[in-house]
Amino acid sequence: MTMTHGRWRGLAKGLAVAAGLIGAVADGALAESRPAKELFGGMKLPVRAAPAPYGSYAKGCISGAVAIPVDGPNWQAMRLSRNRRWGHPQMISLIERFSRDAPSVGWPGILIGDVSQPRGGPMLSGHASHQIGLDADIWLTPMPNQRLSAKQREDLPFTSMLKENKFLTVDDRVWTPAHARLIMLAASYPQVERIFVNPAIKKKLCDTWTGDRSALGKVRPIYGHDAHFHIRIKCPQGAKGCQPQAAVPAGDGCDKSLAWWFTDEPWAKPKKDPNAPPPKPPRPMQLTDLPKACTAVLKGPAADSELAATYGGDQGLVSALAAAPATQNDAVPAISAQMPPELPDIVPIPLPRPAGY
Repeated sequence: MTMTHGRWRGLAKGLAVAAGLIGAVADGALAESRPAKELFGGMKLPVRAAPAPYGSYAKGCISGAVAIPVDGPNWQAMRLSRNRRWGHPQMISLIERFSRDAPSVGWPGILIGDVSQPRGGPMLSGHASHQIGLDADIWLTPMPNQRLSAKQREDLPFTSMLKENKFLTVDDRVWTPAHARLIMLAASYPQVERIFVNPAIKKKLCDTWTGDRSALGKVRPIYGHDAHFHIRIKCPQGAKGCQPQAAVPAGDGCDKSLAWWFTDEPWAKPKKDPNAPPPKPPRPMQLTDLPKACTAVLKGPAADSELAATYGGDQGLVSALAAAPATQNDAVPAISAQMPPELPDIVPIPLPRPAGY
């Protein structure tokens, strides 16, 4: 029996549709098997949706993120190639306010480090948190008088506040009272929940701060954070998908919880059993490990452009690529998922810490 031309055409069309469906399923399965950091790290633009954080600071994502412009009156964004200038509008608004207030405490302007990726989520390098657009890093280096070129923003080294040859000791040759005032200014805002600094910096504040100490308890000691400090704001009101942390303990934090950092325990390497088999490498976080809403955030439609998703503030919309000054031999780097190596002041956490972090 022979098949008519129409029936052949119908069969061929059906096979093509089936092949397309199989391919789509295969592509979806491939995406599901990739680590979440690769999926979110590859996003260039935020999802076009209302601003909303989902999950926790270290396991989540954000819809409707906005970017802070590369330049403002009292700020400059650094490490532009990371594409991590995105955050919840309340976070970006706070950074701008903080930058405007900084000169009042003797700080000329701020250098902004990582905020979050366009859709949040795990990063390819450098951080465990910063996933829901409510964290931001501020350098402990004052903003220079001149506007930095894109290359300078990539190459400017971090300046540690610690002595090189003395453990957990602030170097008074680089630390100034203005550093203390800047950190305490950040802690003073009611929407700020925590400020993370190196334990030595926390101790320095405990020993020397003579102003209002009511916000000092928000300043939390943590590994690293000797060249920048980390601002974390509360879950926005009404953000049902945002998982808050427990409130910081009462008091100024200049107690035994701080003293713990100056013992051997936080820095001791875990003891190894010589007879134990080699540990398996940690399983990368998968999309299925994140809140269900993060799948929709990842796969949702992108904002029309970077310009359309850049926070206006008081200056109007500023394109991140147009705002960075460049010379003929110093072009603004293209936004890429290829991230630079991990920050030098991010270290693994080997042991449990006291409650409240």
